[in-house]
Amino acid sequence: MTTPPTESTRIGVDVGGTFTDVVLVADGDRHTAKVPTTTDQSVGVINGIKKACDAAGIEPAAVDAFGHAMTVSVNALLERDGATTALVTTAGFRDVLEIARQDRPDLYDLDATKPDPLVPRTRRFEIDERATTKGIEQPVDPSDVCDLADDIAATDAESVAVCLLHAYAHPENEQRVAEILREELAIPVSASHEVLPEFREFERTATTAVDAYVTPAIDGYLSRLTDRASDAGVPEPRVMQANGGIADSETVSDNAVSTTLSGPAAGVVGAAATAAENNATAATAPDSATTQPSVVTFDMGGTSSDVSLVRDGTAERTTEADIDGIPIRTPMVDVTTVGAGGGSIAWVDSGGALRVGPESAGAEPGPACYGHGGDRPTVTDANVVLGYIGDDTALGGELTLDTTAAHTALADLAREADLPDAEAAARGVVRIANATMARAIRAATVERGHDPRGFDLVAFGGAGPMHAAALAADLGMDRVVVPAPAGVLSAYGLLAADETHDAVRTVTQPLADSDQAEITAVYDDLIESVRSDASDPAAATVERAVDCRYDGQSFELTVPVELFSQETVAEAFHAAHERAYGYSLDAPIELVNLRVTATIEGNPPAIEQTGAGDAVVGSRKAMFLTGDTAASDADSRQSATVYNRSKLHCRHIGNGAGDPRTGRKHDRPPARLAGSGSWRRRAHHAASRGYGGRSMRGYSRYRSGRA
Repeated sequence: MTTPPTESTRIGVDVGGTFTDVVLVADGDRHTAKVPTTTDQSVGVINGIKKACDAAGIEPAAVDAFGHAMTVSVNALLERDGATTALVTTAGFRDVLEIARQDRPDLYDLDATKPDPLVPRTRRFEIDERATTKGIEQPVDPSDVCDLADDIAATDAESVAVCLLHAYAHPENEQRVAEILREELAIPVSASHEVLPEFREFERTATTAVDAYVTPAIDGYLSRLTDRASDAGVPEPRVMQANGGIADSETVSDNAVSTTLSGPAAGVVGAAATAAENNATAATAPDSATTQPSVVTFDMGGTSSDVSLVRDGTAERTTEADIDGIPIRTPMVDVTTVGAGGGSIAWVDSGGALRVGPESAGAEPGPACYGHGGDRPTVTDANVVLGYIGDDTALGGELTLDTTAAHTALADLAREADLPDAEAAARGVVRIANATMARAIRAATVERGHDPRGFDLVAFGGAGPMHAAALAADLGMDRVVVPAPAGVLSAYGLLAADETHDAVRTVTQPLADSDQAEITAVYDDLIESVRSDASDPAAATVERAVDCRYDGQSFELTVPVELFSQETVAEAFHAAHERAYGYSLDAPIELVNLRVTATIEGNPPAIEQTGAGDAVVGSRKAMFLTGDTAASDADSRQSATVYNRSKLHCRHIGNGAGDPRTGRKHDRPPARLAGSGSWRRRAHHAASRGYGGRSMRGYSRYRSGRA
């Protein structure tokens, strides 16, 4: 196990679909870098580390700790280029992946089809054995498993998933099958009792298949990255998991499915740390509140936008996700993703309507304004045409924009969409992108019983701050926080993350029939498991939880419990059900799963105070959208003051009346705000205040706060 970081020189590297972001913190100073994401992500990661070290004036060997978020597993699922995988099931259950669930994703689409399973029928095998929830009825015959190994080898399988009936309760047969296959076949074997010891056969099988499908890719990638890091003198990476916690490479390799939402989780962790720091700074103000922050996180990158909820300083978590039609059950940060990002391509459908995404221009050729040969209009090109990004803006500190190419691409789109000019097309593109992202925020808040007006919006990613003010106005959110390292906040989150390990076991039974001693014994086993994964077991704090439901329900709610008893669980579950659904029942409660989480608290780096000199860079004509249509006469171009945010000193106060403005910094995407009122920089992060549920024309008061 690697030791959690407490050293002074740390680096975080987040791999995105377009860029790889790097944050290096050395003795309190922060340095950032952006490099193009490479086909072999490990190459781009090392390029980014070297670039950040050059900026800091240090050698890579001076780095003491290395945190990493990646997209290897999710890319393998989306592109269907994971390992050639075999599946072993109990006799009679070969087709559980194919049968799946009865629900249809699009009820009224007569031609709707389910995605192909990761494992085709020709590589799905059965074995005679039987376990029930009570115990083993038919032991497995080792000779049958040896014969099975020969059959699997003949398919050239690169990994194997083993999921036997009721192995979550009595795994003895599955353990024996996995043991023999590992001896006979020199390939990874994923066993369901290790990956997901929960009931529900389809989800357990699907998740185990995903683990087997991505494990060779994760193993190969981490091996290459570790070798390249070692050659550069950089420590072994500690990897962000979907649950928002970091773990060493060995632990992650043993549970590859835990990396499926690695990057988005890092962003949420960074946003939560930013909000907490912003609250701490705000506490010095007379009207301050000292409670833990509750925020909506909004990460807009090049390909997609991710939205999540942080309540009372803690990111909302879930155990269910669906990636391209594949259900995955593993603890994870609850993230809503939509296909709208800075590189999302604008197009006209067969009915003549303007559309945006989900196809993205990627890093190569990228948006037309990148000057790399791309000629299809994107959201970034629209922002250039509207003046939110100027030709004096160097993206990543290096990439000079080709504004002529952006105007040409939008002019072509305008002709195809029968719009007056490139500017009208750009206004339409931005409005559509904003509407798509607003739907994602509503899905993460309103559809889950939360009023977005009660949350701050933390905007980050390469394009997030440019769109955040409009989204806040649309949703009635009172305040937007733009972190100082907004363009690389996911990489910063890697430096702020806790080390986290989860374990679960199904114990389905009526709460009234539960035996406290038996339940406590299961918790003790789970606690021993997560502590054994921790880098410092003595430093790990453990939290217990239980999944419950009312008798007759088919879904569960997870409620925390300190010490198990029927009375405390019943009280906690009734309260949780009331919060989630507005009511509770006088009905029997059923226990479903027991959960434990071990956490070693992270060491978020302090961010340096900044701000000196004249922050005004100049001015630029920018279009502010106050109308309701692509070519609305209510929209107007105004002269916007351009600020260098790094030069805005702490407590800087400006009179915003009639003064639209944009801010820029190479590691911080441009932010645009307009309207009346005053604004100030509190310390690091930018905070806009004043939407308050009103439909704003422009973007009201701007305060610059902390990050």
